[in-house]
Amino acid sequence: MHPPLNTVTLALSGASGMAYGLRLLECLLAADLNVYLLVSQAAHLVAKQELGVTLPARAGDLEKQLSAALRAGDGQLRVFGREDWNAPLASGSNPADAMVVCPCSMGTLAAIAHGLSDNLIERAADVMLKEQKKLILVPREAPFSTLHLENMLALSRMNAVILPANPGFYHRPQSVEDIVDFIVARILDQLGIQHALMARWGDDH
Repeated sequence: MHPPLNTVTLALSGASGMAYGLRLLECLLAADLNVYLLVSQAAHLVAKQELGVTLPARAGDLEKQLSAALRAGDGQLRVFGREDWNAPLASGSNPADAMVVCPCSMGTLAAIAHGLSDNLIERAADVMLKEQKKLILVPREAPFSTLHLENMLALSRMNAVILPANPGFYHRPQSVEDIVDFIVARILDQLGIQHALMARWGDDH
């Protein structure tokens, strides 16, 4: 049984797989959830390289651009800078209900595993762990080194969900979008959010 969600923090870090994160943002907003969005400096570069998308550097400009593009309601999407320590998600007194780092770079994963909290993404994740709220990390790396696996194991033992961006193919994807939706569907399942992104195993097609 998943507790009801009102607000989800979504962090985009600098791993490959930016399409997963932006599609997840679209789905969270479509589900009428409030979203706190965090974007690392490297994520801006990845978005440009992989998708040809230029994300404004200023949090306010990015909030306006994405809110308009994804038709978010007034105040539904809030974007915070990397060192905005006054943001609500920086404190255990006012955290989001859940957090997803998608895609999650190995550097970000390592920093979270070791509690560094050097930027708002790391601090927000640290708050999720200490407040025992849902934290989902979506690593996109291959192969994993022993150190990567040890960091993931450490986080799993802290009740974080490790959800690698490893899509299945039993749904017979017909496009890149179908492959992206497979992973986004798994994330939404973990959050307890209803969706119709793909048929479930055993359901009639």
